Amino acid sequence: MSDFDQHDLDAYLDRIGWKGGRRADLETLRGVHLAHALSLPFENLDAVSGRAPSLAPAEVMAKMVHGRRGGYCYEHNTLLRLALQALGFGVTPLAGRVVLGAETPESRPRTHAMLRVAVPGEPRSYLADVGFGAEGALLVPVPLVTGEESEGAGRRHRLVRLPHQGPLELLELQVRDRRTRAWVGQYAFTLEPFAAPDFEVFNWYVGTSPRSPFTRRPYLQRTTAERHLALDGDRLTETRTDGTVTERRLADEAEARRVVEEEFGIAVPEGLTLLG
Repeated sequence: MSDFDQHDLDAYLDRIGWKGGRRADLETLRGVHLAHALSLPFENLDAVSGRAPSLAPAEVMAKMVHGRRGGYCYEHNTLLRLALQALGFGVTPLAGRVVLGAETPESRPRTHAMLRVAVPGEPRSYLADVGFGAEGALLVPVPLVTGEESEGAGRRHRLVRLPHQGPLELLELQVRDRRTRAWVGQYAFTLEPFAAPDFEVFNWYVGTSPRSPFTRRPYLQRTTAERHLALDGDRLTETRTDGTVTERRLADEAEARRVVEEEFGIAVPEGLTLLG
């Protein structure tokens, strides 16, 4: 546990409210993943402030565990990786291309981070991802196999093979839309392992480039057992578990700060103007 000692693990599990077991088994993996997803919000306020967030373990801990902040995919999945490794799981970082809203997988860069998790005694590994930041994101891990639907905390996912030109199999994670019942692609990826320096480069681009959507406006997500809340610029959308969707525009900076602080549970960084 070189980057995550027992004190760090205790603090993390307390932050996400996990009171269950600490064995490296499937029950713990699913429980910790779900507790993280329902406790820590997705947010890009560092990028909106003009800087890429640090991925150093101590600074991710300070921000997301000890501070009233969330993070985006690199931070979320760094934190989950450290915790799972401390619990005894084998974890391999992966990277994918977000296909949600894209014409083709190749039209997007490979900038999303997720994890491949090996569970001791289990014959197959699992896809874990607490940092996608969308209403249909994974709440619990899914087996890394194609042709099998997985249900977790009210959401259905599957992995499908995509046509590919390279030597590695290309997989796409899809979610079943609760309203249309259609399968919607979220991101495409291979099982090639990635290392910390790769994510430093991805993080720098996503967090600082004027071409990155995350540097242009606030983008926040929070999932609870009752609803999913999303803030995109000044547009606030609430999706209830029964499928009811409500949307409204925030009136001004004061309302935006109140919503971010109270509804998302995020402390707005000093000096940041949310609505430009």
